[in-house]
Amino acid sequence: MPSFLELGVPAELASVLAASGKTEAFAIQRDTLPDSLAGRDLLGRGRTGSGKTIAFALPLVARLAASGNRRRSGLPRGLVLAPTRELATQIAATVAPLAEAAGLTVTTVFGGVSQRPQEQALRGGVDIVVACPGRLEDLMKQQIVRLSAVEVTVLDEADHMADLGFLPGVTRILTATPAGGQRLLFSATLDRGIDTLARRFLVNPVSHEVDEASVPVGEMTHRVLVVDSTENKTTLVRDLASGTGRRILFTRTKHQAKKLAKQLTASGIPAVDLHGNLSQNARERNLGAFSSDPDEGGVRVLVATDVAARGVHVDNVDLVVHVDPPMEHKAYLHRSGRTARAGAAGTVVTVVLPDQRRDVKDLLRKAEITAPLENLTADAVTELVPERAPHVRPAPVQAQPQRQAKQRPAGGERAGATTPPARRRRPRSGQGGGQGQPGASRQGGQSRQGGQSRQGGQPRQGGGRGYQGR
Repeated sequence: MPSFLELGVPAELASVLAASGKTEAFAIQRDTLPDSLAGRDLLGRGRTGSGKTIAFALPLVARLAASGNRRRSGLPRGLVLAPTRELATQIAATVAPLAEAAGLTVTTVFGGVSQRPQEQALRGGVDIVVACPGRLEDLMKQQIVRLSAVEVTVLDEADHMADLGFLPGVTRILTATPAGGQRLLFSATLDRGIDTLARRFLVNPVSHEVDEASVPVGEMTHRVLVVDSTENKTTLVRDLASGTGRRILFTRTKHQAKKLAKQLTASGIPAVDLHGNLSQNARERNLGAFSSDPDEGGVRVLVATDVAARGVHVDNVDLVVHVDPPMEHKAYLHRSGRTARAGAAGTVVTVVLPDQRRDVKDLLRKAEITAPLENLTADAVTELVPERAPHVRPAPVQAQPQRQAKQRPAGGERAGATTPPARRRRPRSGQGGGQGQPGASRQGGQSRQGGQSRQGGQPRQGGGRGYQGR
């Protein structure tokens, strides 16, 4: 692979990449950088994990730095559109050190958080905005941001934009950018209107498609384990989560993700959840915990819905578990793409109940994945989890002391009170002249304890055939 300097990347930007261990270009970077650095409109196709973010971050920063134009209030010079908050945040994290080396500034714009900090950043003047379409359009309507000075526009994960119904908004946003600006569009596919978008907004674009064989992935192993009961499924998922490396467990619903993360944590396997019901601060906190070293307060397990399938890029994820098989093959591929990234090896496990066998076979066929359906055995789990991380005992919940009602002098008057007798508050019925304790029937206000048959919330051990847990 050629070096970034050999591809024409400015030395100050190449040195930033070298400082983080990136010295040789991946295939999509090698193919696209000569054209994008030269100012050509570009259509890049490549699957997740192929290195697209650096492929567009370098020409975005390099060309803005070379143009020499000053930043102005409410008039960004570079724009990156992304489908999710998580992806926008991670794109900004990649762009920021490159921009800093070139004397440029970056900010993010997306919903789910207060608009005020975004307003302040834009009004103070910013060079590059990484945005989700919805919030950006809101700010455009309020005249807080105008796109008339945009020199380079990037559309990332265009096919996911289409899946989420963002294309009308994306069309309006691109229409608001100058016709003479450079535009870079990256997408895994060209269906669902992406081809129409490319024809309308890209001028004489050069097209690059990265062959799957050239994508820098390590060995990705696919395993499909069939369990005969929900009890054995629960035990299997807990065992798969107990390993020493990072792992992402995908569920179909937000409720299931939250519930599973709590169950794992209660059983001594610290886990965090990631789904659409969380606030942006909670998302960033949980994702930060998953990205951090477990010996320094991080966690090894992330339980997520498909919000993480294309918007989360964390290095060294050893295992992806489809706790609930996805509905369609694209989701399977994007979920699975969280592991075996940038040359590292990884394993993908799909957990299947008997009535899901036919659907999963069809899913794998459409995804062009060859993996036999295996009946669950203890040996299979040992192969997947050869070593367990130490269990962490959850902190005990301290019972709160019961608050005692304050004793008052006879007649209900406070010492030294001057309140006229007519204004005294009468005791409620059954409170015995103010001496009663509301909620006493619940033993000091504590909630009734339910589910004791499960012994503190631990999953039942399944008694299915061939697998009793580890």
